[in-house]
Amino acid sequence: MGEAGGVPLRVVSYNIHSQRDDTAALAAVVRAARPDVVIVQEGPRRFRWRQKSATLAESFGLVVAAGGLPALGNLLLTSLRVQVVGTRCQRFPLTPGRHLRGAAYADCRVAGARFTLAGSHLSTDPAERQAQAAELKRGLDAATGPVLVGADLNEGPDGPAWATVARGLTDAAVAADAADRLTYSCADPRRRIDALFVDPRITVVDYDVVDTPQTRRASDHFPVLVDLLLPTTG
Repeated sequence: MGEAGGVPLRVVSYNIHSQRDDTAALAAVVRAARPDVVIVQEGPRRFRWRQKSATLAESFGLVVAAGGLPALGNLLLTSLRVQVVGTRCQRFPLTPGRHLRGAAYADCRVAGARFTLAGSHLSTDPAERQAQAAELKRGLDAATGPVLVGADLNEGPDGPAWATVARGLTDAAVAADAADRLTYSCADPRRRIDALFVDPRITVVDYDVVDTPQTRRASDHFPVLVDLLLPTTG
């Protein structure tokens, strides 16, 4: 059931470093958060990616909604509370000699609310990153429901790619007065390059960058944990 003002949704956005670190700690971190959705960057994208994605989702207590290889490692996972009604993947134009990048989208419903979940991971190259941000923004603008997008932007809030993606959306960290919380790296936190942006109709209730001994073992990025209230659609 919805609460006064909207339907609650708990979101984790997490670059899991291709599961190169402590995978038991990774699973424990996500399970402890009890999310409704997890937006994964650097998820399985190569050989046996479907099986690996399903195994990852199961370790979190979730199911695969969208992404994986078609979205170049961007993976959307949901609890059974969330109904997924449509999915799509986006690949950004390839710059020769660089890594392929893309985005995953899932149109979802939960307890009388609808929303479009999206996830992406932009390039480390500034020029390429800006072009990818424009492509991602076009994908977000095509969404049919209120958008919430989690991304590793590989730049901070003062960068042009960040500004492109954020345009017209709410930065959850700013809304929660927590923009000073750094997300990268776990070994030496100096930058906020991982973000969750939401449609202005979505209320940001709480925001956290989870910094614990477990998260420092689980990945090279800290997870972003956000509680939202979604507008009901009747």
